[in-house]
Amino acid sequence: MLTIAVLLYLALTIGIGLYASRLVGDSKDFMIAGRSLPLYMNFTCVFATWFGAETVLSVSATFANEGLSAIPGDPFGFSVCLVLVAILFAKYFYRLNLLTIGDYYRLRYGKRVEILTSAVIAFSYLGWAAAQFTAFGLVLSVLGKSAGATWMTLKVGIVVGAVVVVIYTALGGMWSVALTDMIQTVVIVIGLLIVAFLVANLAGGFTPVFESARHAGKLQLFPQGGTREWFAYVAGFLTAALGSIPQQDVFQRVTSAKDERTAVRGTLLGGSFYFVFAFVPMFIAYAATVIDPAFMERFASDDEREIQRTLPDLVLTTMPFWAQAIFMGALVSAILSTASGTLLAPANLLVENVLRSSRRKLSEKSILLSLRIVVVLFAIIVTVQAIASSKTMYEMVQAAYSIVLAGALVPLVFGIYWKQATTQGALMAIVLGVMVWAVMCFGFGDEFIVPSQLCGLAASVLGMIIGSIAPQWVSDKQLQPAARAESFVGN
Repeated sequence: MLTIAVLLYLALTIGIGLYASRLVGDSKDFMIAGRSLPLYMNFTCVFATWFGAETVLSVSATFANEGLSAIPGDPFGFSVCLVLVAILFAKYFYRLNLLTIGDYYRLRYGKRVEILTSAVIAFSYLGWAAAQFTAFGLVLSVLGKSAGATWMTLKVGIVVGAVVVVIYTALGGMWSVALTDMIQTVVIVIGLLIVAFLVANLAGGFTPVFESARHAGKLQLFPQGGTREWFAYVAGFLTAALGSIPQQDVFQRVTSAKDERTAVRGTLLGGSFYFVFAFVPMFIAYAATVIDPAFMERFASDDEREIQRTLPDLVLTTMPFWAQAIFMGALVSAILSTASGTLLAPANLLVENVLRSSRRKLSEKSILLSLRIVVVLFAIIVTVQAIASSKTMYEMVQAAYSIVLAGALVPLVFGIYWKQATTQGALMAIVLGVMVWAVMCFGFGDEFIVPSQLCGLAASVLGMIIGSIAPQWVSDKQLQPAARAESFVGN
């Protein structure tokens, strides 16, 4: 019955996608919902996109195992990111009246920077999307196991989940995302709050769980180790707080709002509520170890992803059917709301800023078809990665944003707030940042004390400064006067 309930919910989601497809008349509707979302929809889009599978399953389990000091990125870094976007970038993004963040790089620096940054940002979504597909596979495999369907393995579940997400995302684009996020936010909030109260009752109340976590050192916010631990902590925080700023999904939610004020308020409210509510699954996960210390044995598993089964197993073994249905509904909602966004955002960048840059004229019909095809192709690549990876969802998301921190952040920030930033400086920032990140990441791994993304960020800043103040051998003569630095800085 629980499996049937989840399948019916998935069918409802696909039905919403079919309905949303009727609202898509052109690429603007598909990418940013025609810039028409009211505050409540803009708010739910922001919250539901960031409150994904890694928050419910991976971050909560990591907290239960290692404490707050092990999760500087989620929710702390991501919450700071959304607040910074609301305060420093939302008005600016909205006034540009663009479809993608790649369009900004084209206007400010030219086509070469546009294509490079768009490719870097699109590539970063592989890890985030793979985390959501992995979560979907985990949920379906847990349900299959409880129902005796041994054929429903993690890999099969990943494929099934990918098919569902692709169908409704490819049909309705941002309208599908907005409508489903609105429903899924309600399910997430109500479902997890009910489960939290039930778990607290089983654990003897909220106070015993809190006191147990405090005595176990789980509430220690900062690392207790030496320099290496602090560098890793800062890198995890900055990767989320800054590396997720130049992302299409952030830009998309800002520019989908009906007006500038809604863009700012929706992002700020969504980020603030996300920060507060992210502690609910953490409470549930740690309460599981208070109820049954045997759950701690999962943390010794050779498969790091095994610890992510803690919450589903707790619910399936200790709660009545109606509570199981509520939890699974909330969990599936969290996965779907994020997964759809992680497919739509890179598709927009690849079509709008890579494909269209190489071909001058494409009809609206061709653009829409290209967007849907790229959604499917990107989903196939993500599915393969999700099946092959052994990382936890939290690790996948952190890795996804590292390359953006190194390659796309500096041209964005300097382009807005530094008048002297040039095309040559942006190109040097991207190339140096990504190259240093790649060398440190794949050449040295964890041997070097400074994490690869911080090395890449430092190289990117250096490249921007040197490239901008040096003689300009590389420039973009195609830039119009209205797109010069004077039009960006200080507005």
